[in-house]
Amino acid sequence: MSPRCITHVYSSTVTSAAKSSPDRADRKKELLGEDGPDLQDFISGELSEKSKWVEYKGNLKRDKGARLRLPPWLKTEIPIGKNFNKLKNTLRELNLHTVCEEARCPNIGECWGGGEYNTATATIMTARRPPPLDPNEPYNTAKAIAAWGLDYVVLTSVDRDDISDGGAEHFAKTVSNLKERDSRILVECLTPDFRGDLAAVEKIALSGLDVYAHNVETVRELQRFVRDPRANIDQSLSVLRHAKKVKPSVLTKTSIMLGLGETDQQIHNTMTELREAEVDCLTLGQYMQPTKRHLKVDEYVTPEKFAHWEKVGNEMGFVYTASGPLVRSSYKAGEFFLKNLLKKRNTDIAIGE
Repeated sequence: MSPRCITHVYSSTVTSAAKSSPDRADRKKELLGEDGPDLQDFISGELSEKSKWVEYKGNLKRDKGARLRLPPWLKTEIPIGKNFNKLKNTLRELNLHTVCEEARCPNIGECWGGGEYNTATATIMTARRPPPLDPNEPYNTAKAIAAWGLDYVVLTSVDRDDISDGGAEHFAKTVSNLKERDSRILVECLTPDFRGDLAAVEKIALSGLDVYAHNVETVRELQRFVRDPRANIDQSLSVLRHAKKVKPSVLTKTSIMLGLGETDQQIHNTMTELREAEVDCLTLGQYMQPTKRHLKVDEYVTPEKFAHWEKVGNEMGFVYTASGPLVRSSYKAGEFFLKNLLKKRNTDIAIGE
């Protein structure tokens, strides 16, 4: 569930509703609503102070036909600064795109604004009406990342069903270009499910990447309402399981968005299934409604509840669990942790050799 993936997957529910059963169509109609929050809603003011969160008296659970107001813990700072502009200018010069911008990620100011742990998520193979793949894109992506001075990068793309392998070869070439330019760069690939094509999964898992990510998006019980009908949790679990099977040293990672109407038991059950599939890392974040074509927010989950799920994830044995209202699958804090974990693993392997 990268931010980009959420945008792509949720928009597909509109076009598919007409082909669904009456009950399913009614459920989707109920979940679809008005435009989501705009930039002004996310700009932090006095209410963004943590000390005032407990004073918030607004509704957190949506009543039928109503729209929820954005709670204070979802407000953030406007992205500014030289580093932000530097990254953006480099992207435009090389005709590249990032999930951070396209999905209006609320963490963009934190990740791009400057500091020691700057990260970004590059989107490859992005066009809505896809032309042939740009053969220079893997090279340009590597060039951009070198210019940014990043040491951890996340590569992702929209579904490319127009390509025989779903774009797996393009992913693999991009990874190899990055590693050839600087072997110290840690690479995470956030991939689609390739319609269950495990050969495509294997191609990426063996490309030299460090983290294989694929998002299950939501709990098992809400899959058919939330995701593209061609996707399902069993197919997603198969992707994650196979990546681990062919490359045991790779870290596998997935994400769940909360606030779509799931129950605590459903969340717990889904987390259990992920651990049984040997998934290493899990992120949980608040679902936001980008536009009226997307699903309504059913509930704004409190920071305390997110902290609970982080504790549960750690107790279950996930190598890393990031859980919070503004957490996304491509999240700086998680990447900082994974970066250090991977460096330690690589050092241990080198010593063992």
